[in-house]
Amino acid sequence: MMKYKIVIISFFLFQIVTAQEQLTLEKCYQLVETNYPLAKQNSILANQLEVQTEAFNKDKLPKISLNAQATYQSEVTQVPFSLPNATIEPLNKDQYRATLDVNQLIYNGNVIEAQTNLKTAQTKTQQQQVKVTLYQLKSVVNQYYFGILLLQKKQELVTAKKVLLLEKIKEIQAAVKFDAVLPSSEQVIEAEIIKINQQSNDIRYEKLKLFNYLNKLTDSNFNEDTVLVVEKSIISQEGSRPEYKLFELQNQQIDANKSLISKTNYPKVNAFAQGGYGNPALNMLNNSFETFYMAGIRLNWTLFDWNKTKKEKEALEISKQLIETEKETFELNINSQLQEVNFEIERIEQQIISDAEIIQLREKIVLSAEAQMKNGVITSSDYLNEVTQLFEAKINEQTHKVQLELAKANYQIIKGN
Repeated sequence: MMKYKIVIISFFLFQIVTAQEQLTLEKCYQLVETNYPLAKQNSILANQLEVQTEAFNKDKLPKISLNAQATYQSEVTQVPFSLPNATIEPLNKDQYRATLDVNQLIYNGNVIEAQTNLKTAQTKTQQQQVKVTLYQLKSVVNQYYFGILLLQKKQELVTAKKVLLLEKIKEIQAAVKFDAVLPSSEQVIEAEIIKINQQSNDIRYEKLKLFNYLNKLTDSNFNEDTVLVVEKSIISQEGSRPEYKLFELQNQQIDANKSLISKTNYPKVNAFAQGGYGNPALNMLNNSFETFYMAGIRLNWTLFDWNKTKKEKEALEISKQLIETEKETFELNINSQLQEVNFEIERIEQQIISDAEIIQLREKIVLSAEAQMKNGVITSSDYLNEVTQLFEAKINEQTHKVQLELAKANYQIIKGN
């Protein structure tokens, strides 16, 4: 009879649940990846790369500059001899010049491309770091999600217990009318129902707190009526953590940096043109204002830099070694965590098997206690104690089942699925 009632209660609760909003763990992950404030950095970094690339490419365009100067000097160039029938006027000590200069890059060893490649590598590394941070938030989501799920399971069982006792109190009230049981039997059940209401209230506020944390993390508005649904987890041995991609991109960034350093000592060729107006102009012996111009090609090549480039590359190679040690340490920690979670999963699975056996025995005990109470062999307090132990066993079972799903979800995250 009792099993039939519990089935009815469970079916009633299921009908309520299906009418409410449902939330999956995967949806929470997706909401964090899109709504968490840090997620906005990926598009910001992409925009920054685009702007910086445009800035690098501006170096390929001609550079135009206007220059002007006025000077006064203590000595000027003089001709140390005189010419017959000719007068050479000395230069003015105040001199003036204004020029318009144009410089056009012809070749610089592809430094601009190397700068662009380095900036691209840096951006990809930063974007991957954002992904790593967001991925690590999945563990926090798991704590909130399964915490709420456990509270919902407890609430279902507490409600089922209350419904059962409300039915039982009706039978006791009828028995009290016929003096079959003492009025105190009814009061014992009523006190337990009040206690259940207190438990429900505590569960509700605890759920509200966890929902508040989850909403902040996902930038959502889930409420206490939202039902969390968990599909059975399948442990997969495949997976790849985003940290591995980060290590790879960090190495690529170092390679791009080495390439840029190599190109800084390449020859640089520029074409230039200059037009101006001044006194004196190009003819230093002409002491008057006049226009002038010149054009040409300029070469600059650093032939020896005291092995500065070599040392900078060696320093970058050392950075690669540091990245490799970080990767090895990460792998060691991951394997240790996976082993620990595996032990936890096996332990909880054994507990669940024991929980089923305990519940089966407790249900038989409650059925027996119910019959004994009706026959006056035991009091309602004795019966209530057996009912409470049955539902505590059920709560323990649900707790272990939720803990198992949490452990499996954590395993998937550690593995990289």
